[in-house]
Amino acid sequence: MVIVGFGIAISDPLGITAQGLETIHHNGNDKIVLKRIEELLKTYDVSVFVIGMPINMNGTEGERVEKTKKFIHKLKCKFNNISIETVDERLTTVAAHKTMNFLEIKPKDKKNIVDTISAVYILEMYMNRH
Repeated sequence: MVIVGFGIAISDPLGITAQGLETIHHNGNDKIVLKRIEELLKTYDVSVFVIGMPINMNGTEGERVEKTKKFIHKLKCKFNNISIETVDERLTTVAAHKTMNFLEIKPKDKKNIVDTISAVYILEMYMNRH
């Protein structure tokens, strides 16, 4: 399972393909995200969380990386039996927008799915590495 901007994607059981599941709308509340992940774990067999790391384009770590690291800590505390990997998520949102433009998705609908599509790209990068 990959988590990025709280877009969720998951691979098939053989780890060949990545599918977008949903975007968790959380209004800045990590408890909502953790609760929804807990619900998803009842349906999906997850052995690793893949987290998109929002590194700046120049390779530095900013405020968003610190927030991500704090969320990873919360994940480790709540789901300590699932390993956590990070993937550099630079340009995945750009790729997601290109995909949505190609598919002619209406601008008003893009906001709700951009993180899910980005999560698919991040999971694919992780799967290609392994």
